[in-house]
Amino acid sequence: MTFRVLATARSFCTTSGPHHDYLRQQGCDVDLRAPDHPLSAAELAALIPGYDGVILGLDVCDATVIAAADRLRVISRYGAGYDKVDLEAATRRGIVVTNTPGANRIAVAELAIGLMFSLARRIPQVAANARQGIWSRAQGWELTGKTLGLIGLGAIGREVAQRALALGMRVLAYDPYVSAPVEGVILVPLDTLLREAHVVSLHCAATPETVKLINAERLAQMRPGAYLVNTARGDLVDEDALYQALVSGQLAGAASDVFRREPPEGSPLLALDNFIATLHMGSTTAESVERMALMAAQNLVAVLRGEPCPYVLNPAALGR
Repeated sequence: MTFRVLATARSFCTTSGPHHDYLRQQGCDVDLRAPDHPLSAAELAALIPGYDGVILGLDVCDATVIAAADRLRVISRYGAGYDKVDLEAATRRGIVVTNTPGANRIAVAELAIGLMFSLARRIPQVAANARQGIWSRAQGWELTGKTLGLIGLGAIGREVAQRALALGMRVLAYDPYVSAPVEGVILVPLDTLLREAHVVSLHCAATPETVKLINAERLAQMRPGAYLVNTARGDLVDEDALYQALVSGQLAGAASDVFRREPPEGSPLLALDNFIATLHMGSTTAESVERMALMAAQNLVAVLRGEPCPYVLNPAALGR
């Protein structure tokens, strides 16, 4: 039996590897559509009819897309986050949604640490000055001996903690879903973490409870002159409040790989010298892409064939 599959995740489509071979071997006729931006709901709804399965990146898959899917059985998210997919609408239609948790944990953790070094030594600013012939050194600071506060202690948060501890940092963490101790990490309430951390790094999912978790009130709670790093989801941060905190000097700097609207064209944050932006590249390493791509392909095939899949997000949809 041949399954018609649509893939829109850009690095999945454009990177050759075992994931493409696997889908062909499993009888999948794959349509690789790698747009230059995540698809809107309207764009995806226009594409999705006629497909048995879809491998999505950061595309919006809301109830209107689900309604347009006339034979869809599985949505395989290429990545861990699934806030762009309407799980309830998919479940009502019996469409199984899967993801690839943990596949990108090392890549995102290393980027988070890299952004901390970039903030500490003002690497992007100094490199830009050097290109312009401005030979001006900036005094930085050392991560060793500083306190790192992790909001979220899942797979990625733990990888960041491991690296920070190796650098000689004191590591605090807030995660209401973690109760067991993690070696070297001190679990604390959120207000304690914000008050004590020199660097706060976000590693939690975007849910109704966490949207704008970092708002004006919580930014004011942070240690004066602290730094914020976000490699999780743009919705976690009130970007207007962050802008004000950076302009006022309440925060000394911030770095973000994610934004509420992507690409963040016109964002006033991009004009600030104490703000570092990268463009949702956290999982974009050769190793991470290969892991995520094969995992997304395997999830999709397992559901289409009616086989067990350990990464189903809406088990109520199974068998409908």
